[in-house]
Amino acid sequence: MARWSSFMVVGLAAASWAAGLPQADPRDLGLDVQKLVAARDYALQGGGSGKVVVQGKDVFRWGDQDQRYDVKSASKSIGVTALGLAVSDGRAALSDRAVQFDPAFGTPPETNRDGPWRERITLFHLATQTAGFEKPGGYTKLLFAPGTQWNYSDGGPNWLADCLTRLYKQDLQELLFERVFSPIGIERSDLQWRPNAYRPRELEGVPRREFGAGVHANVEALARIGLLYLRKGRWDERQILPASFVEQATGTPDAIRGLPVMHPDQYANASDHYGLLWWNNSDATLPEVPRDAFWAWGLYDSLILVVPSLDVVAARTGQRGVSWKRRPQAHPYEVLRGFFVPLVEAVPAVKTRAGDRRTSAPSR
Repeated sequence: MARWSSFMVVGLAAASWAAGLPQADPRDLGLDVQKLVAARDYALQGGGSGKVVVQGKDVFRWGDQDQRYDVKSASKSIGVTALGLAVSDGRAALSDRAVQFDPAFGTPPETNRDGPWRERITLFHLATQTAGFEKPGGYTKLLFAPGTQWNYSDGGPNWLADCLTRLYKQDLQELLFERVFSPIGIERSDLQWRPNAYRPRELEGVPRREFGAGVHANVEALARIGLLYLRKGRWDERQILPASFVEQATGTPDAIRGLPVMHPDQYANASDHYGLLWWNNSDATLPEVPRDAFWAWGLYDSLILVVPSLDVVAARTGQRGVSWKRRPQAHPYEVLRGFFVPLVEAVPAVKTRAGDRRTSAPSR
């Protein structure tokens, strides 16, 4: 699909949904264009493309809008949408144990069969990084009892993908195009999911995807996924995902808040601002950003940022091999500030009854 590729959308008539999201001049919505430029300039330190959507309108963009990028771990937040379908269909609950879907779950390695940990792992644990698997996306050992610590892992989410593949007996890429991507206007040219890079490419004859990484998408596709989650799973008149699932995915469950974090030098207090494979600001670690903000985040700083209280979605894809500069020993969220803060500041002030600017939304 051909789409505009200018740095900034100014004075363009709204386009049809088939040709891309409707467009608007940012000044018509009262946006601070210089703040948008600042966010763009920060993003471009790592190359890539971007799109800002306010009130459902494409108001600002940069880079090639059609190019698909490897969005790395942002795939986690996209993939967990399949779990939302399983919950909506009544075919799975977050409390279900993974061995219900696969008696051999968690193996290899065979050492995971020893002890009680493997059989206690639930879909909730897999989706919240509290199952206990090591980091790599292949077959890895368990490090702790489920629900007792938080450890960033590709292996846990990949086991979740395997459970859902067994449940539906269908390629998860096809399931999501049928039930989610196509209904919200994402085309095959916008998003492709590579074959599994860490495990055999088929699972009982079905193409096997991974949640740890693997999605290649353009910013149009990412923005639409962000809009679906901003709208609590609803698209036009259709409820695609349960609103309750979206709220769980994008907030921080009480069961994981405050859990000890493995490798705190890399992830700090991650258990205080993580949901179901989505990051969030519910603990106000970024004080300038509304507390209802949440985002998908992959290597090279590919992002889907959603701020419901400001009706903002921003999609940003990074150039392979180029990440934003980090300060030694800084909190992991600090690197986001140069992109997130000007985007928030670009939106007109929200007035409270007292007439003051509201700079953050109520906590969940």
